[in-house]
Amino acid sequence: MDNQTKTIFITGGTRGIGKQVALKFAQNKYNLVINYVSDKTDVDELKEELKKSGAKDVILSKADVTNANQMEDLIKTAIETFGKIDVLVNNAGITKDNLLLRMSEEEFDKVIEVNLKGTFLVTKLVSKYMIKAHKGSIVNLSSVVGVSGNSGQCNYSASKAGIIGFTKSTAKELASRNIRVNAVAPGFIDTDMTENLSDSVKENIYKQIPLNRMGSANEVAELIYFLGEDTSSYITGQVINIDGGMIM
Repeated sequence: MDNQTKTIFITGGTRGIGKQVALKFAQNKYNLVINYVSDKTDVDELKEELKKSGAKDVILSKADVTNANQMEDLIKTAIETFGKIDVLVNNAGITKDNLLLRMSEEEFDKVIEVNLKGTFLVTKLVSKYMIKAHKGSIVNLSSVVGVSGNSGQCNYSASKAGIIGFTKSTAKELASRNIRVNAVAPGFIDTDMTENLSDSVKENIYKQIPLNRMGSANEVAELIYFLGEDTSSYITGQVINIDGGMIM
């Protein structure tokens, strides 16, 4: 067991921002632990890509962040294999957009369950080991809509606002154990979720952004890497918007 190599656990790290985070930490020689839920995930191809990028070792496991038993099993495997988890990135999230009067209970409940409860479950399980190690960094993915709200996304906005409150509370609880907890709140990021938008919709989006463009998943990954590393050792309990100036 190599205790010199750092280990990161990224929930939902197989595509979009999560995958870019995985690649960034792989480039910096981390061990990677990543869960996924989709049967469409090409596990062997992704593992090969991450190892070629520089990852020391990779655990890729099908496990649901809303299932405490599955998460506990995966985290135990990570600890048995690598001895520790230095960084946790709670990235897993879903959307089920609808206007308030049309939104079903299922659409509301599922988004809260995955985005907010999933963050709670994984943080609770991982922080136990970080407390024993007296060291760790946790980065939670919120969103600018958790700050500003957004029409048609009351469930998603509520889940991301909840993550902000959760981040600040856990930062206060865990600071005495030398564990930092921060949140990143992306704005419009160029991912699978935005690439199908029409040019006219994109133009309207750009009008809301002083920098007049979408961000890249890599830019978000760079910020998360900074928060995960010791270079940010005096930063905790913060919510950092990465949105091109959209929310000021």
